[in-house]
Amino acid sequence: MRDERVLITGARAPAALHLARLLHGAGCFVALGDSLRAAVSFASTACDAAVVLPSATGGGAAYGDALAQAITQHRITHIVPTCEEVFHLAGVWGTRDMRARLFAPGLDRLAQVHNKWQFIEIARGLGLPVPETRLLQSADDLAALRDRSTSLVFKPVWSRFGTDVQICPKTPKLTPSARFPWIAQDHVPGTLVSAYAVAHRGRVTALAAYHPLYRAGQGAGTAFAPVSDPAIADFIARFVAGTEWTGQISFDFIKDGAALMAIECNPRATSGVHLFNEPHSFAGAFFGGGAVKPDASGLHAVKLAMTIYGWWPALRSGTFGRYLQDLRSVNDVMVWPVDVAPRRQQWRAVAEIARIALRRRVSLQTAATDDIEWNGPD
Repeated sequence: MRDERVLITGARAPAALHLARLLHGAGCFVALGDSLRAAVSFASTACDAAVVLPSATGGGAAYGDALAQAITQHRITHIVPTCEEVFHLAGVWGTRDMRARLFAPGLDRLAQVHNKWQFIEIARGLGLPVPETRLLQSADDLAALRDRSTSLVFKPVWSRFGTDVQICPKTPKLTPSARFPWIAQDHVPGTLVSAYAVAHRGRVTALAAYHPLYRAGQGAGTAFAPVSDPAIADFIARFVAGTEWTGQISFDFIKDGAALMAIECNPRATSGVHLFNEPHSFAGAFFGGGAVKPDASGLHAVKLAMTIYGWWPALRSGTFGRYLQDLRSVNDVMVWPVDVAPRRQQWRAVAEIARIALRRRVSLQTAATDDIEWNGPD
């Protein structure tokens, strides 16, 4: 039994639900916070208190005030972010005296690794394998690469879920500037492998690597299978030690035989958290105990997301039969013993996001993150 009292933010995310189930199962008091009123985690038996917050991007001082009130009301000792609200939280913690520990680095360090150019520079400085990458801040920077654009991947420096990524285009469609910079990264052939880690003061305490076999477009994995790769473990251990990281951190790699290259970093939770199922050992990794290894096997998925995003790419690629087979056999991460309501809550959560998308005339993916995303200090 633990005495930590935790507020997990980003309650809309399946990762937040899984964190809540694990930490609650270890005896923690778990509050969950989000600006979406139908956030899937609010329906969980692991949710001891639901905290409706203002928008992180538009709430201003009200966002920090609501957090301070929740900390006092529920006697919170730790704040655990899951999505890009981590940047807004770090901004609050950097300017206010908050009576709970934020499980994340300061805003400057978060921004450095979230910045796709600065991440490459940090990794290269630590002697870690990364692709050749160029910073684009003007039309001249782009023009210098036009004759080799079909061997490059273009990405906004500040982005998430593969948004606006252009892979080996004949004619890149972007307008880089100092305020809205891009990177041009050598296209590396191979298989995408992702990893999720928890760290304390430069020491990895939990690590799960996985293949995102089905994805939402070019973005987040909706179905994923665990893998074991010593090269990934070594990369993350060296990066975490070199940055003295405390908090959650995730990476995307390209694996080609024995060769491994990191292409970007996300300083937040990702699907790898679903590969841990033992509450007490995982809570120990979170709160400074020993290291824990993932204990899940087989194909896992957010089955509703796999259904929504997976059928059309499978149909177009001629793999629809395999997709249906995987869909039938997959382990749905929303399913948990004696906690059945979140699976039903998914439909209410999707409906709320769909209403936002219709009102703002944006995609579901954009609507799902618009109030928490962070696009740089400016």
